[in-house]
Amino acid sequence: MVAEGRDGEVADMSSAGTFRVCEAGGPPLQEALAEAVALPSVLATMLRSLIEAWPDEVYTRPLVTTRFLGQRTTYVCAPGHIRSLIVDQAGALEREPFMLRALAPALGSGILTADGPHWRGQRRTAAPMFRPDRVRAFIPAMAEAAHATRLRWLGQMSAHGSADARFDGERDILPEMMRTTFDVIVATMVSGDSQLKVEPFGRAIDAYLGQTPWKIALSMLGAPAWMPHPGARAGARAVRYLRSEVARTVERRRARGEPGADLLGLLLQAKDPETGERLSDESLIDNLLTFVAAGHETTALALTWTLRVLADHPAVEARILDEIAGLGADPAPEALDRLAFTRQVVLEVMRLYPPAPLIVRRTAEEVRLGDTVIPAGESVHVPVYALHRHQSLWDRPDVFDPDRFAPELTASRDRYAYLPFGAGPRVCIGMGLALTECLVILATLLPAFRFVPAKAEMPATQFRVTLRPKGGMKMKVVPRHAH
Repeated sequence: MVAEGRDGEVADMSSAGTFRVCEAGGPPLQEALAEAVALPSVLATMLRSLIEAWPDEVYTRPLVTTRFLGQRTTYVCAPGHIRSLIVDQAGALEREPFMLRALAPALGSGILTADGPHWRGQRRTAAPMFRPDRVRAFIPAMAEAAHATRLRWLGQMSAHGSADARFDGERDILPEMMRTTFDVIVATMVSGDSQLKVEPFGRAIDAYLGQTPWKIALSMLGAPAWMPHPGARAGARAVRYLRSEVARTVERRRARGEPGADLLGLLLQAKDPETGERLSDESLIDNLLTFVAAGHETTALALTWTLRVLADHPAVEARILDEIAGLGADPAPEALDRLAFTRQVVLEVMRLYPPAPLIVRRTAEEVRLGDTVIPAGESVHVPVYALHRHQSLWDRPDVFDPDRFAPELTASRDRYAYLPFGAGPRVCIGMGLALTECLVILATLLPAFRFVPAKAEMPATQFRVTLRPKGGMKMKVVPRHAH
C-alpha cells in the first residue's frame, strides 16, 4: 500500500503491515510485485484492526492519500478540510461500498446506510423523536435501568457473601454495560415489551460484528460479495434473528392497537414533514434495528472505556463523585445539567476512544479540498480516532485531560477537530440521548462501586465497525461501602 503526503512523499505497506516513507515513482511492475508480496500482511492487519492499517501520517498531516491495488483513499485530517468535505460538499458524497457491505445485510436501508432522497426522508421523519424535550422525558426510564444494574450487582455480591469485601466481583464490564444500555433501549424505544431479550440479541450482534472485518477487508481488496469467509454463516444467522425479532416487536405493538409514547410508537406515527408519508414496514424494521443495535452498542462502549480510564485517574473520579453527591436526592431531569465535569470526562474519553472511530464516504462527484482535487469514484475517509490524537490539533494528544472540554477551551476549538458523533447532515441523530444516558448511568453506578482493572495495562483497541477493547474489559467491581 502506498501513502502520499503533502510533500510528494510516498509511504508503502511493509511486510509488518505498517507504513514507512520511501521514494515515489517506482515502475508499475515493481509496485505491483511489492503490493502482491505485501497483500497477506495487509489482510492480516485489516482483520486485526483496520486502524492499524492507517498510515502514520494521519496523526501528523492534514491530508494523506494511499494507493493499493489500483484504488486510492484520501484520509482527511484537517478540520477545515473536514468541514469542506462533509458539510459544504456533502451532496457530492455517497456511502462507502465496503461499509455498506458490512452493515446493510443487517440494517437494510435505514438512516445509517441509506443515501439520497430515501435517507433525507427517513432523517426528517425521525428527527423530532430525538429533540431535547423528548430525551429529558426518557431520563426516569434510564435511571430505572441503571438502578436495576446496581441492584443486580449488589445482589450477586450478597449471594457470594461479599459483605466483608472478599468477593472479588471480577467481570467483563463491556457485556455488563451492553445489558444496561439494552435495558435503556427497551425502556425508551419498546417499553413494556418483555419478549425482546438482551442476551440472545447481544450474542447476535456480537456474531454479526465479529465477521464484519472480513467483509470490509475483502471488499477493500476487490473480492466479490459472494466470497465465503470465516464467520459468514454465523453472521447470516444473526441477521435472520435480529431482523425477525425486530419485525415481531413491531407486530406486537401494532396488535396492541395503541402506538405508545416511546420511540417505536413515535416511529409508527411519524410522518415526513414535507411529503406527509409514513415509514414503510421495511423502513420501520431497518430504523428500529439501527437505533436498537447502534444505540446501545456505542453508548455501552463509551461507558466501558470511561470506567476503565477513571480507574487510572482516582483524582478525576473523586471529583466526579463530589459532583454527583451535590445532586443529593434531586430526581428532576434538569439536575443532570449540574454534572458539568462528569460530562467533560465522558467527552474526553470519547476523544481518546471514540465509539465510532471512522467516517467513510465515496465521491460521487469531483471534490476539492484546498489545492487537492479528488476525482469521482474515490474513497475519502475521516479517521476520527487519528483526528482526536492529531499532533497539530491537541496538546499532549495521548494524555487524558478532561479540562480540555471546559467551556472556554471548547469554545475556542474548531468544531471539526472533535467528531465522536460525526458532523454535517449525517451527524448522529441520537447524540443527545447517548450523552444523557452516559451521565445517568455513571451517576447511578459510581457512588456504589469502585472499578479495579484486572490488568494494569489498558486493553488494545480493536476496530469492529465500533471501537472495542480487544479481549473485553475485565474489572473487579467492589462495593464502596465495604471500605
